[in-house]
Amino acid sequence: MSMKDLFAGAVITTRVKEVVAWGRKNSLWPMPYATACCGIEFMGTVSSYFDISRFGAELVRFSPRQADLLIVLGTINYKQAPILKRIYEQMCEPKWVISAGACASSGGFYDNYSVIQGIDELIPVDVYVPGCPPRPEAILNGVMKIQEKIVAEARGKVVAA
Repeated sequence: MSMKDLFAGAVITTRVKEVVAWGRKNSLWPMPYATACCGIEFMGTVSSYFDISRFGAELVRFSPRQADLLIVLGTINYKQAPILKRIYEQMCEPKWVISAGACASSGGFYDNYSVIQGIDELIPVDVYVPGCPPRPEAILNGVMKIQEKIVAEARGKVVAA
């Protein structure tokens, strides 16, 4: 009798990093950094109608030390830049960042001296979510892109933002 016949579907083989990635993928701890109307759309995203909990990210944290997913929603000006950078630095590894909306990603229509033209000038961004403001479906798609990135990185693949 071969080993395959002996265990016949009762055993699953995998790698430790695949199991860890599966756990990380399905238990994201998001922290919103909302400064504008995109934050209102995020409230809709976590509501029962759109139900972000389907993606394992329902427990929103407001402490960077308890979060592994930073979702930046809205305009970031130079006065807020050190705060955002400090919050990112306080998050434990591994950590991911979603830039949600036109203002967070590119400054939006605030092209002036006080607004940062994209948070990637301050912190690394893993996923950009388009929209002004982005619909909850788009934010959920961003969460799914982060999940795909977690799995891909566990398999040794490099995923671009």
